[in-house]
Amino acid sequence: MDAEQFDLDTLAIRAGYQMTPEQENSEAIFPTSSFRYESAAQAAARFSGVEKGNIYSRFTNPTVRTFENRLAALEGGESCVGTGSGMAAILSTFMGSLAAGDHIVSSQSIFGTTKVLFTKYLMKFGIEVSFVPQTDLEAWKAAIQPNTKALFLETPSNPLTEIADLSALADLAHENDALLVVDNCFCTPILQRPLEFGADIVIHSATKFIDGQGRAIGGAVVGSEALIEEPVRGFMRTAGPSMSPFNAWIFLKGLETLPLRMKAHSEHALALAEWLQAQPVVEQVFYPGLPTHPQYALGQKQMSAGGGLVSFTIKGGQEAAWKVVDATQLMSITANLGDVKTSITHPATTTHSRVPPEERQAAGITDNLLRVSVGLESIEDLKADLQRGFAQL
Repeated sequence: MDAEQFDLDTLAIRAGYQMTPEQENSEAIFPTSSFRYESAAQAAARFSGVEKGNIYSRFTNPTVRTFENRLAALEGGESCVGTGSGMAAILSTFMGSLAAGDHIVSSQSIFGTTKVLFTKYLMKFGIEVSFVPQTDLEAWKAAIQPNTKALFLETPSNPLTEIADLSALADLAHENDALLVVDNCFCTPILQRPLEFGADIVIHSATKFIDGQGRAIGGAVVGSEALIEEPVRGFMRTAGPSMSPFNAWIFLKGLETLPLRMKAHSEHALALAEWLQAQPVVEQVFYPGLPTHPQYALGQKQMSAGGGLVSFTIKGGQEAAWKVVDATQLMSITANLGDVKTSITHPATTTHSRVPPEERQAAGITDNLLRVSVGLESIEDLKADLQRGFAQL
């Protein structure tokens, strides 16, 4: 299916699938660990790479391949590798693409576990990492070293929704023979396509909005064939952080409704953000769709909508923040996001709790910050749920 001939709404439903001889209308699940060959010669040809085809489900499975092909079409990439989680996608990208002695410049506004992966594990294998403020282009430039091989960021960031200039960072990376690697799981290709702005590799936690209903764990890496197939798929094949066929099928079903859901998430999040701005107990609201957002103009250029994440600070510190969380009756108190069910979390003591306090403060993860992943319930019911907590402050 030629991705350039169809809109994203169509690609999300149709791209990447080849009907089996059974002529099914819904994508088939292939829950098998291995595959048969017609002869010893064919088996040898498959293993040597002379003949393309299924070998072993750790790295070749028809259901996983359908998901990979569909997501690649949506992102505008040539190739995609599905992985067992979003963190596995990040690990596979850097273990496959870098070597001991290489250097990464990373935004400081990244998922707490990603920062731990960089500082506790990648550094153990001789990969250096420097962290810079996400929106400070001069800081990115100053951090570049002769051995810098990659720039990494999430945009918008979690949880403060900071937006980085992808085109400027792509130029900076390429001027220094480095890759620009972008985590796009908060926007998905429906709202933002980083490859169009010069990014080299796009990473997803399919667990989030791609699934959309909190059912399965998975990740993906998208880019050119040269950057994905041998480096990333080669690492995934050998190390084995694989996506299961059943999870791939779940993500395929999630992709079918992704355009509709992302538009609805964005509409609800904008309405909630506007309401939060008017609440006396709220100090500041962080949402890319608000004109008060520091990178609002850049967001309008890079994103088709603001996404489903809203964060805000309230008066009273951690005690007040926890009171709001505990008073909710409708929202799920969980650290996951991207679900049709709205969730609320206190990042400083959950998603970013493994980050040292001084680093959290530098990244703006304060004790009075709350993050809401806005779902698809009635927006009036969501406002009323938060108002229960606000009334106690």
